[in-house]
Amino acid sequence: MALRILTEASGSLVSGYLIKAVKGANCIAVASDIDPDCYGRYLADEFIQMPLKSDSELWDKIIAALVEQKVDIVIPSFDEMVLGWSLRKDLLLEKGIQVIVSEPKVIEIFQDKWLTYHFFTKNGIPTPNTSLEQIYPLVKPRNGRGAKGVQIATQPVDMTGMISQEFIKGTEYTIDVFCDKFSNPIYIVPRKRMNIKEGKSTSGIVVYHEDIIHWVKKICERTSFIGPINIQCIETESRDLKFIEVNPRIAGGMALGFAATENWIKLMVDHFVYGKEIKPVQVKYGLKMMRYYNEIFTFE
Repeated sequence: MALRILTEASGSLVSGYLIKAVKGANCIAVASDIDPDCYGRYLADEFIQMPLKSDSELWDKIIAALVEQKVDIVIPSFDEMVLGWSLRKDLLLEKGIQVIVSEPKVIEIFQDKWLTYHFFTKNGIPTPNTSLEQIYPLVKPRNGRGAKGVQIATQPVDMTGMISQEFIKGTEYTIDVFCDKFSNPIYIVPRKRMNIKEGKSTSGIVVYHEDIIHWVKKICERTSFIGPINIQCIETESRDLKFIEVNPRIAGGMALGFAATENWIKLMVDHFVYGKEIKPVQVKYGLKMMRYYNEIFTFE
């Protein structure tokens, strides 16, 4: 019987590849979103309407819906929900639902840019200088995603819940990483970000970068990631690397990481559900991705 896999935020412009990857793994794609008419509903096999995050019964409603729809696997992708999924991994597993995500202590570090900075400095990972005070020109939320709330501040700003960071000019890289159940990084796929819209990569190219791979291995050695994660860094003109953040979840631009290796959804099913050993394939360096708008047509 085909497994039923839930994907989040199915109205996101970059969520379509995940739904296709679920189907490509011969699983049933269960999309979800707060918008009952999001486009992902029509790409997927089935759909769950999610309650608002402010709903006092949020998780009770979500869990009830997962049980009713007989969901087998959840692959979190929505930043605001990742920690909640992680905290409920054991509860959901008791109900036969496997959540593929890192442990809460890992999520808490990397969803907070100030704690991430301390993790990097403590472990000798090169990173921009960062402060809770408005010392550096780049100001961003401690807990934020994409480019939302990020600014080059020329005037004093309210630093509540914010950090300031040394502005690093250079080439931006995103690294797609797949870690097995023992937290070993099986795939490390650096991709150069060529075009970015609202913090999301709309085109890029997979490159072999020995130094990036070296440092990503160091990051993975110092903590316990599970499944897909996403790391961002900048290479300066002098070829120094500065690691900016870690997203401990599957990411929108990972379509390129999948295409350069294999279907990571199938990989997760085979490894985390059926316990199969992973035999990585050769990364397709030089593979380029470009994105475009597509249409969904349906009757009212």
